[in-house]
Amino acid sequence: MNLAGKKILLGVSGGIAVYKACELLRLLQKKGATVRVCMTDAATEFVAPLTFASLSKCPVYLKNGAVEARPFQHIDFPHWADLYLVVPATANVIGKFACGIADDPVSLCFMSCTCPRVVAPAMNVAMYNSPAVKRNLEILRNFEDTAVLESPAGELACGEVGQGRLMEPAEIVKYLEGEGLPLASAECHPRAGGDLPSATPSPVLSNAEASGGHPRNAPEPPAFPVASDIPPMQDGSLPGHGKKVLLTAGRTEEAIDPVRYISNRSSGKTAVALASVFYANGFEVEVVAGPMEAQFADGVRVVRVRSAQEMHDAVMARQPSADAIVHCAAVADYRPAHAASEKIKDSRSQLTIELVPNPNILRDCTAARTSQAAGAARQVIVGFALETDHFEEHAAEKLEKSGADALLLNAPVASDSGFGHDDVRYALVRPGAPVPGMKLGSKVDLAQEIVEFVLKKLG
Repeated sequence: MNLAGKKILLGVSGGIAVYKACELLRLLQKKGATVRVCMTDAATEFVAPLTFASLSKCPVYLKNGAVEARPFQHIDFPHWADLYLVVPATANVIGKFACGIADDPVSLCFMSCTCPRVVAPAMNVAMYNSPAVKRNLEILRNFEDTAVLESPAGELACGEVGQGRLMEPAEIVKYLEGEGLPLASAECHPRAGGDLPSATPSPVLSNAEASGGHPRNAPEPPAFPVASDIPPMQDGSLPGHGKKVLLTAGRTEEAIDPVRYISNRSSGKTAVALASVFYANGFEVEVVAGPMEAQFADGVRVVRVRSAQEMHDAVMARQPSADAIVHCAAVADYRPAHAASEKIKDSRSQLTIELVPNPNILRDCTAARTSQAAGAARQVIVGFALETDHFEEHAAEKLEKSGADALLLNAPVASDSGFGHDDVRYALVRPGAPVPGMKLGSKVDLAQEIVEFVLKKLG
């Protein structure tokens, strides 16, 4: 099969091999295929849907839906596709396929698709050799237009050795190119006529490993290394390859006493979207993060801090090596002049707390902006401005004072957007240009606009 121009639906079920589906998606795209993704709930525990949504440039079909979801995705997605590829296919979904059970996106699409289907099993060797799985795989092999790939033997994630490994993504692509798989005809697409919605014209990655704040005075958790087996950053064709971006994320907390603090609201979702989009565009990504709830993708290096001063020091120490810096953390403007060493007793009397200003990390960065080697682009700095009123006036004033290359104005005051939501009202403000009207978009859209700006500034 010539994969160029083909529409491939990628069904992802929950197993340790899920991360390889990201690599497979990239390889299929390099061959010229368009890929859309559906996932089981279990799969989202291994790799976040944002990864696949961003890499595929289309919302992922999930059981609980999404803001961009359509009501008939279980029909639209498989009828859109020329090929349905299930990678990895766990024992659970294989059993559903064989028995006609359709209660999650991957099994629903399997039942309703009219195009050829390819299933790539991946599981523990004992499960793979169980009578039930052997029976179910044999049933699938007898399905019309359905191919079951071999599961090679080798060392498994659990440490055992035997069959059950997922066929390597490159081998899956080689199989698809070598097989004369029939493609669904126009008659097989009764709902055709409009393409599926596209999210944002950009790649992204996101999933798992670093959330929330760490206990006060606890040692800083180790920064997460860049995963060597995730392909985007190592792809020399990506526009950000060889470049490093430094992000600030989350919120800061300024101690009043050992149990109380001053802070700002921030879930960290915007920073996660930014880190993911930068990473998927080939950048090396390092984040200085305060407490937050959202989780960063594997491959993103995270340095944990708590206070504004800690964040300031960590950022300034790392600034010289960055090609771009994006300040999206919610940094407290003030901190108590003196933090009590013991919990302040509740006497119900009036309490006065003397505050002193925190360092302005954005302004200090622009003041210390580095110049790279001769002929290289100047370090690009983007700030954030959260405003609740007089948006244009305040954003223009803050941009001028900061000296940044651009300022992302956002207004998280609506009931359906902003703090904790996937959508936000925003506008990218540039020096010497009128402040554009704010638009409602996803935080991935916002991130992509910033990444495109940074890439253009870096040339």
